[in-house]
Amino acid sequence: MTCPRCAAARTEQLATSPVPGAWDVLQCRTCLYTWRTTEPVRRTSRDAYPEEFRMTRSDSTPGDALARTTR
Repeated sequence: MTCPRCAAARTEQLATSPVPGAWDVLQCRTCLYTWRTTEPVRRTSRDAYPEEFRMTRSDSTPGDALARTTR
């Protein structure tokens, strides 16, 4: 799964619905953006994610956000 906000490929599943197949919560390990798989496409797809809120690799290097939260 690719992060809708920064396009990183490093995502992690944080939670799963107790109802099988209902939803999952995913988090980008680069920018820490978190989303539920049932959100509208503008929140779950890089192509539909609003350009004014997108991040690029130059905005944050891999692991920067995670490093800041664990210090």
